[in-house]
Amino acid sequence: MDSQTSQASQASPASRSFQVDLRGLVDLLSHHLYSSPKVYLRELLQNAVDAITARRAAEPDAPARVRLFTEPGALRVEDSGIGLTEADVHDLLATIGRSSKRAEGLQEARSDFLGQFGIGLLACFVVAERIRVVSRSARTPDAAPVEWTATDDGSYTVRTLPGDARPEPGTTVHLVARAGAAEWLAEDRVLALARDFGSLLPYDVRVGEEAVTDLPAPWDRPYPSPAARRVALGRHCHDLFGFTPLDAIELDVPLAGIRGVAYVLPSAVSPAQRAGHRVHLKGMLLTERAEQLLPDWAFFVRCVLDTDSLRPTASREALYEDETLAAVREALGERVRAWLTGLAAGDPERLAAFLAVHHLGVKSLARHDREMLRTMLPWLPFETTDGRLSLEEFARRHRVVHFTRTVEEYRQVAPIASAQGVGVINGGYTYDSELVEALPSVRPGTVVAELDADTVTAHLDAVDPAVELALSGFLATARATLDPLGCDVVLRAFHPLSVPALHLDDRAARHEQARARAEEEADDLWAGILGSLRGEAPRARLVLNHLSPLIRRIGSLGEPELIGTAVESLYGQALLMAQRPLRPADSALLNRAFIGLLEWATNGEGDR
Repeated sequence: MDSQTSQASQASPASRSFQVDLRGLVDLLSHHLYSSPKVYLRELLQNAVDAITARRAAEPDAPARVRLFTEPGALRVEDSGIGLTEADVHDLLATIGRSSKRAEGLQEARSDFLGQFGIGLLACFVVAERIRVVSRSARTPDAAPVEWTATDDGSYTVRTLPGDARPEPGTTVHLVARAGAAEWLAEDRVLALARDFGSLLPYDVRVGEEAVTDLPAPWDRPYPSPAARRVALGRHCHDLFGFTPLDAIELDVPLAGIRGVAYVLPSAVSPAQRAGHRVHLKGMLLTERAEQLLPDWAFFVRCVLDTDSLRPTASREALYEDETLAAVREALGERVRAWLTGLAAGDPERLAAFLAVHHLGVKSLARHDREMLRTMLPWLPFETTDGRLSLEEFARRHRVVHFTRTVEEYRQVAPIASAQGVGVINGGYTYDSELVEALPSVRPGTVVAELDADTVTAHLDAVDPAVELALSGFLATARATLDPLGCDVVLRAFHPLSVPALHLDDRAARHEQARARAEEEADDLWAGILGSLRGEAPRARLVLNHLSPLIRRIGSLGEPELIGTAVESLYGQALLMAQRPLRPADSALLNRAFIGLLEWATNGEGDR
C-alpha cells in the first residue's frame, strides 16, 4: 500500500448532520415531555414576554403588549417585542434546540427570560399543523419584515415582506389547528389557559378585549384591615384550590425572590399524601403540582407563589432539584414554623382550631425540632388515662410519665392503671412515643418510663399470703389450664371491682409467642432454627382480681373441671377487653369455654 493510500485511509470521516423527523419529535414532546397540549399557549406567551423583556432592556419605554385573537380553527398572537431579522429567522426558528436568547445583544439579559431551553415554537406543533411567523426587528429598524412558515412535516419557507406588512417592531404568530385539535384554539379555552398561565405576568396581555393579567397578586394588594385581607385571601384560595383555608401564611423570602402565600387545609390529610403547590416563574405559571417545595412535615398547607430564582426542568412543568431549591424549601419551612410559634404566643384559639385538625403534622415537626416541641408542649394533644391532655399538663400531674408503645398495650393497662393512680400516655399513635421520650430534653427533671406488664403488676396490691395459700388448689388448676397457652396466673387485689381479670403481656412476650407459633407450623429445618432462638422472655399473665366477687365464687368451687372452664372464660374475656387479636388456639378456647359453661348451667345437679 503506497503512502497516499495510507494517508487517505487515515483521513477523518466526513461530518454529517442529524436528520430530524419532526412528526416523531412532536409525538415525543406530546406524550413524554409535556403533560398536556395546553402547554403550547404557555410557550407562545413565554416567547412574547421574553421578546418584550429583550426590547425593554434596550428601550425601557418600549410598548409592552401581548394580544391573542381567535378564529375558527386558528389563533393569532401579537407582541410588541424585539422582533427578528431574516438572518435571525434562519439561525433561530429553523434550528431545533437553538434558543433566541443566545442572539447577540440578549445574553446579558438572559436571566430575565422565562425560557431557558430553546424549544420555542416547536411545542406549538402539538396542536398546530401549520405555523406562520411575521416579525420585524427593533434592533435593525431598516430591515424588512420577514415571514417564516412551517408545517408539521418538517418543511419551512422564509421570505421578506413589504414594509407595510408589519409597520411596527414585534412578532405575530399564526397557528392553524391540526386535525382533532381545534378545541385547543377555541376562544373560551384560550382565555382560560391564558389566565391560568399568565395572570401574574408583568405586561398587558389580552385575549380579544378580555384582560388576562390580574396585578398586583392577591398577596401583594393593600387591604383596609387584617380581617379584610384574610377574607380576600380565603376567597382567592377557594377560587384556586377549591377550599376555604383555616388560615393564610405569608411567604416572603426576598433573598430568593419569592412572594406568595401558604393556605392551611381545613381538613386532615395523610402525611404520605404529596401536596401540589402552584409555582409561578417571573409571573408565568410553571406548575400546579410542585411537590418538593416544602419540607415533608408541612403537608397541611398548599402554596401559591411567584419566584425568579428557582430553575425549571426541561419541560418547564416542574422544579429542578438543586441547592437553590433546598435552600428555598428550608426558608419556606421556617416561615411555616414561625407562623406556628406566633399562634402559640398570641392566638391560642386559632392554634387550638389548627391542632384539632393538623396535630399530626406539628408532631412530625416537633420530633426533629426541640424548640418547636418546647413551644407546642402546652398545646399538642395526647390520649392519656387522665383524658386528652398536653404533655405539659400531664407531666405536671404525675411524678413519673408512663407510656406504652402500642395502642394494644395501652388498652390492656389503661383502666387498671387509672384506678391505681398511675398515669399512662398512649404512645401507640404516630410520633407519640418519640415525643414522650424527648420530653426530658425540653423539660428538665421530667422522668419518663415505658410501662410494661411487670410495672403494672407491681402497682397492684398483693394478697395476704394466708389467703393465697388457702386458694393454692384453685390457682394450681388455673395455671395448669392456661400453661399450654403460654400464660401464667397471678392473684392480686385491685380496682375497679368490675374487672375480674386482667390480661398482661409485653412485646417480648408477644415475640416469644409468635416465635413459638411459627415453630409449630414450620418444617423440621425451620423448626430447629426457630427453636434455637427460644429466649427467656417473660410469659403473658392473667391477673385475677381477688376483690372481685366473681373471682371469690370461682375460687370456692370444688370441681376442678368447672374451675378450668371458668378460668378459660376469664382468659378469653380479658383478651377481648384488651382488644388483642385472637390466635386460633384462643378462639378454640373461647368456644370450648362457652359450650362448657352452657352445659354446666343447663345440667341438673344430679347429672354432674
